[in-house]
Amino acid sequence: MVLDVFAAGRGLVAPGSRSRDTLGGPPHTPPGLPARPRRIPAISGLPADKIPGPYDVTKLPYRVAVLCYLFDEDDRLLLLHRRKEPNIDRYSPIGGKLELAEGESPHACAIREIEEESGLALDSDELRMMGMVSETAYEGTTHWLIFLFEVTRPVRHAEIPNMEFDEGVLEWVPAKRVSELDIPDTDRRALWPQVQRHRGGFFSVHIDCREDPFTWELLESMGGEPG
Repeated sequence: MVLDVFAAGRGLVAPGSRSRDTLGGPPHTPPGLPARPRRIPAISGLPADKIPGPYDVTKLPYRVAVLCYLFDEDDRLLLLHRRKEPNIDRYSPIGGKLELAEGESPHACAIREIEEESGLALDSDELRMMGMVSETAYEGTTHWLIFLFEVTRPVRHAEIPNMEFDEGVLEWVPAKRVSELDIPDTDRRALWPQVQRHRGGFFSVHIDCREDPFTWELLESMGGEPG
């Protein structure tokens, strides 16, 4: 990106995460006491945070994450070919969730995720925020607020010592071919075109996934290439 994901849809699932949907109290709730919420049990083959069937949009968790765009000197983008849910077998940029309990900033999160997933250690002045994306009810599981970052210089291939780890395999993909890959629909229609237009600029997008097909709106656009 999702779930508890950047993925990602996004590749941002936290092990052991559970749905926050509630269905009322169990039969053994003592009389006179408020019903205790019952969580939907995990279903084999689904991510732990995946809510099966109809969902209540007011009860979905809200996650905050980053996506990071690293380009080389030949305008190739570093993408993760995922081997785990969510978005298994799909491609997504490096990214992950903010450590909210620690008060982690989006910039610090981006630097941390890049180093954890690729081995590349960056200084703060080598990274800039290029976009902000909010998503309502992504895949019917999670609301997301995602900060998009770009590395401000070309990245040399020799700087990436870890091209494979437990989440998948990193691949350098020509920017003009990214839309041909199996990427999430929200990335294909809303995010990636704006990333291409706003390298060196800034944009803000809102995506509403409550209906199929989803809808999206460009809210801010500064310093991007003409569309």
